[in-house]
Amino acid sequence: MAFKGLSPIVYGGREVWPIIEGGKGVSATNHASSGAWAAAGAIGTVSAVNADSYDSDGNPIPQVYPQATRTERFEQLVRYAIDGATTQVKMAHEIANGKGAININVLWEMGGAQQVLEGVLENCPGLVTGVTCGAGMPYKLAEIAAKHNVHYLPIVSSARAFRALWKRSYSKVPELMAAVVYEDPWLAGGHNGLSNAEDPRKPEDPYPRVKALRETMRAEGVSEDTAIVMAGGVWFLREWDEWIDNPELGKIAFQFGTRPLLTEESPIPQVWKDMLRTVEPGDVLLHKFSPTGFYSSAVKTPFLYDLMHRSERQIPIFKRDEEEGTIPLMDHGKAKYFFVHPGDQRKAQSWMQEGFTEALKTPDDTVVFATPESAEQIRTDQQNCMGCLSHCQFSSWKDHDNHTTGRLADPRSFCIQKTLQDIAHGGDPDDNLAFAGHAAYRFKQDPFYSNNFTPTVAQLVERILTGD
Repeated sequence: MAFKGLSPIVYGGREVWPIIEGGKGVSATNHASSGAWAAAGAIGTVSAVNADSYDSDGNPIPQVYPQATRTERFEQLVRYAIDGATTQVKMAHEIANGKGAININVLWEMGGAQQVLEGVLENCPGLVTGVTCGAGMPYKLAEIAAKHNVHYLPIVSSARAFRALWKRSYSKVPELMAAVVYEDPWLAGGHNGLSNAEDPRKPEDPYPRVKALRETMRAEGVSEDTAIVMAGGVWFLREWDEWIDNPELGKIAFQFGTRPLLTEESPIPQVWKDMLRTVEPGDVLLHKFSPTGFYSSAVKTPFLYDLMHRSERQIPIFKRDEEEGTIPLMDHGKAKYFFVHPGDQRKAQSWMQEGFTEALKTPDDTVVFATPESAEQIRTDQQNCMGCLSHCQFSSWKDHDNHTTGRLADPRSFCIQKTLQDIAHGGDPDDNLAFAGHAAYRFKQDPFYSNNFTPTVAQLVERILTGD
């Protein structure tokens, strides 16, 4: 029996439970997990962000980029992305066996997002029920959905963002907007929509923000049949009792992003699953190191601590005679052209004595200090850029026009494609970015996972539907 007040909804002509698997790229949500969610009568979500294809033995095909130029590597990346997501959707559809629904999730700021999305939808007619899309302002989402006759579910973090999207685009295709996903920018894992108007250190209660979103939707004439999907921080449905059958909020569904990571069908490697069982409250950091420029949330691994400390080893620099009282950072190499305050020079000398001898210039007229090995890796990763983002702060890549953002590559960031591919395919979480929502600590506290129990998706969905 389902949790009180929770009942199936009609989505894409099918009756499904109003619970959705959050789509997590790269390869943290695939055919196995999403197909199982659909087979359980819910909504599964294939990540269409550089998804895996397989060889004849069923092994993931490594995504390698031997091409000489970034543009050629980018074209290869788009081919990989379309082929991989097409493969994943078709396999998920077979697993679902006519039950539930299959969505695909796209990061709008990924390189070639529109090209990839259209390629997958062209290859999978009738197999995709809806497209969820966030990390940016995907104005063209409605137009693409109309072209391919699929539903779309924009991901927003405020009523203001939704209103802008609705006014400019979505109002022209209201009939295909199946839901609006409200992603709590302080609680959700991965990239989120925290704006400059909001303080990352001061989380806001999601209820009034979702209430404001529904009020905005009503003011714009959006159908009451259009659900709001609560995403970020959702664990037990019983904790959201006041949201269900609430006339202020209207039709509500719930998205689970972090909790599905620890299931039998979850494609993430066992070492990552084991790490999730050790997360404590406060171990997930809302940070801005991502090369997308967006805030995102990940577990505080040594990889993330390295980024934190690298940015802490940072001082402002000036040109000669630009700032009174400044002196050359060093008397040799490029650093002799970096003028700094004497106090900052002393800081730099202290860091260099600790082995952080490389001064790397940032786009913000500062330098950060790294070890020679780290500096060399940063430069290599920047040179190997394959264009996975529409705009990359780390490499200065742009996926259109002249293929450069025009800004200096930023050594305070990292190659996100490299680390997400590595952690998804067996790499040590300590050495990579491990996205997770801020409720990940509950794996350790929730008795459902005691004694190292790992549920199947069917068992997890059944558990969720009880309110626990």
